[in-house]
Amino acid sequence: MNLNDEKDLIKRAQREPETFAKLYDKYYPQIFGYILKRVVDLEIAQDVTSETFFKALKNLWKFRWKNISISSWLYRIANNEIANYFRKNKKYSISLDKLKKNGFEPISLHNPETEFLKAQEELKRHQDFLKIQEKISQLPIRYQEVITLRFFEKKKIKEISEILGKKEGTIKSLLHRGLEKLKDLIE
Repeated sequence: MNLNDEKDLIKRAQREPETFAKLYDKYYPQIFGYILKRVVDLEIAQDVTSETFFKALKNLWKFRWKNISISSWLYRIANNEIANYFRKNKKYSISLDKLKKNGFEPISLHNPETEFLKAQEELKRHQDFLKIQEKISQLPIRYQEVITLRFFEKKKIKEISEILGKKEGTIKSLLHRGLEKLKDLIE
């Protein structure tokens, strides 16, 4: 889907909320994957993702087209929801294996087994992330956001700037300082 098609779809979804399902289907895997990398718990990631898309649908009428994909707006909502989660829950689980042992049954439009397998594959591809997740989680949220978006979501500085609503220079500075702090924690 090109930007013009997306713009038309968003305008339609603002008038006809049921059209939002197409945006949901397109961006759910990306947003879910990002949230999962940040919270490292499948059930929590599903909850936060649901809340993200609920808020996006509820506030779609406020969305203003800036000639960039709506995904930046969705990532911004996801970041806010992740921050809300961390504020409410000071500690969280790092083990995805416990979910498999406990046999989760989330209510989802997507197949839970497929989501779990995709999540496992994604996490295996990011073994380095899993190894340093504990260290990353010790960083302030502002550094966690930029490091995860840059290195695990493969976002460009400009995209991160749009997602977080900060200037590109600020993003570069946060990224540099965050990596320095992470290096200190690892050593």
